[in-house]
Amino acid sequence: MKALKVMGTIDEQGQLALDYPLIAEKNSRVEVIVLIPEEELSEELSKSELLANFRQSWHEAMTGQTIPIDQVLNGLEDG
Repeated sequence: MKALKVMGTIDEQGQLALDYPLIAEKNSRVEVIVLIPEEELSEELSKSELLANFRQSWHEAMTGQTIPIDQVLNGLEDG
């Protein structure tokens, strides 16, 4: 499967309109993943919460509590 990153807008009817036409095989089916920014979420996190999250992640990385990248990628492909 080939991945393309494009931007677009969701209109009042919930239809997705891409900023530019896709350069791909015409009349083919595609799988679409829509990422919507959560501006409110980032504003809700305080600096202390962000720092606590970073410290926890850093601790896990330094103590070997990680997942090999191939397992992560396989999980994404299987999902």
